[in-house]
Amino acid sequence: MNHKAGFVNIIGNPNVGKSTLMNALVGEKLSIITSKAQTTRHRIMGIVNGEDFQIVYSDTPGLLTPNYKMHEMMMQFVDTAIVDADIFIYVVEAGETNYFEEIIKRINRSKIPVLLLINKIDTAPEDVVENTLQHWSGLFENATALKISALQCINLDTVFDKIIELLPECPPYYEKDELTDRSMRFFVSEIIREKILLNYKKEVPYCTEVTVTEYKDEPDIVRIYACIYVERDTQKGIIIGNKGAAIKKLGTESRLSIEDFVGKKVFLDLQVKVQKAWRNNELNLRRFGYEQ
Repeated sequence: MNHKAGFVNIIGNPNVGKSTLMNALVGEKLSIITSKAQTTRHRIMGIVNGEDFQIVYSDTPGLLTPNYKMHEMMMQFVDTAIVDADIFIYVVEAGETNYFEEIIKRINRSKIPVLLLINKIDTAPEDVVENTLQHWSGLFENATALKISALQCINLDTVFDKIIELLPECPPYYEKDELTDRSMRFFVSEIIREKILLNYKKEVPYCTEVTVTEYKDEPDIVRIYACIYVERDTQKGIIIGNKGAAIKKLGTESRLSIEDFVGKKVFLDLQVKVQKAWRNNELNLRRFGYEQ
């Protein structure tokens, strides 16, 4: 039997369930999942292997109109995903109607097959789901529409079967035992950033970036030193909290999740630094990994 392989790139507006879908399809938690929009900032690949296939999924940032240089660089990840896709998964939430016309046009011009997934059908009335399907089906020229719930894993078997059907014949792009193209440091920083999104309100999480400055995998423990960057001194104070209570809670929650992820005891040291206007500084953004 011939081997199939390809890039299956997940695109859609913020907070429609792209990361939940990616994690469900891969079977691992690789992308941040919170109720807040714009949680995914990078292109994250998850690799699923079988004897005669390799699916390289890509989770991408939610489509948006840039307000910062960071947003522009996030949208570059989407641009790349449009260029190198073998299959598009375009995710919309039941009841959603807003779209970026130029993105739809680019996808249609590519002639690449599209799986149009109407997500969150478990929380929406059937007529809303049907209206959403009709609305979005009319926008795409080469799409197969499916109703799903990524959270409840409803109809994901059908999605998988359709992907296998559409994959081109190709040797694997990655070694068969690889799960992702990202490093352990990246996922540790994403786990910490996820906890920031869950623990802090308003603008603070969106002004925050996390880097792992040191990662030591010792026989009995992983020692991790990470730095949380914010844009203003007041944000630093909020992250730390009264007598350090907030950052202590953040550190505990992050450490427990990292231990689950790496399967080993973890020592975690968090520092907070102010890097003014980092979201509009291209040099800082490249240092934080926002370049292709």
